[in-house]
Amino acid sequence: MSKPERWSRLLELLAAEGRLDVEDAATALEVSPATIRRDLDELAEQQMLVRTRGGAIAHGVAYELPLRYKSSRHASEKHRIAAAVAELIGEGDVVGLNGGTTTTEVARALALRAGAGAGGGDGSAGGGRRQSSDPAGPTLTVVTNALNIAGELAVRPQIKIVVTGGVARSQTYELVGPLTAGVMNEVVLDVAVLGVDGVDPHLGVMTHQEDEAGISRLFVERAGRVIVVTDSSKMGRRAFARICGLDRVDVLVTDSGLSSEMAARLTEAGIKVHAV
Repeated sequence: MSKPERWSRLLELLAAEGRLDVEDAATALEVSPATIRRDLDELAEQQMLVRTRGGAIAHGVAYELPLRYKSSRHASEKHRIAAAVAELIGEGDVVGLNGGTTTTEVARALALRAGAGAGGGDGSAGGGRRQSSDPAGPTLTVVTNALNIAGELAVRPQIKIVVTGGVARSQTYELVGPLTAGVMNEVVLDVAVLGVDGVDPHLGVMTHQEDEAGISRLFVERAGRVIVVTDSSKMGRRAFARICGLDRVDVLVTDSGLSSEMAARLTEAGIKVHAV
């Protein structure tokens, strides 16, 4: 088991129990107690838990791994999700992307498609698709508050990249705050692609941090269509901060691990579900 996988599992156990015992955690993860102690020490240094004698207790109500450690989780599912989302984006669309590992994969899939000159086919999936007036210019505009996404797309001449500005969060590389909101209030998006930390059939879509939730909510408000992207492990899960209700979501793209019960609930809510 890799370190990101161990950290993820430890935080999940901590979220469920409120505290961790070194010996119990070592048994659950099938690693040595010494490995668990090192992991807990490192997690404590990043202020994701509070170290105690013989274990750890929860630091707060949100349990969030830094983006660099989350990227290896459900990697194959995220690649499939990203490829499916790219097919739903029309050439010439203005696309909003918030931060996260899944939206980062979506950005990469869009960059590959734009670089290959695919253009997204005949326009049936993209809704209000517009052709670029300059065939040599950008075929897609991406508005993002994620620094890592902006960095990857900035070198792609086929994509016009708009960065919101704001204050950077070190864990997710997302820009938040009044400066971010100021830019978001001045743009209009054809589609917003949102990465989330939880999807609840009653409460809607959620994330761990309230400031990120507020900016993601602006993506929703400024968009003609909203696509939520998440692996099935987050379905039915709640997080601290609500982004929006399911009534604001048009499409949800997830992996084949989605339960039939959850798929039925989402469909009843009027959401088009793609399980890939």
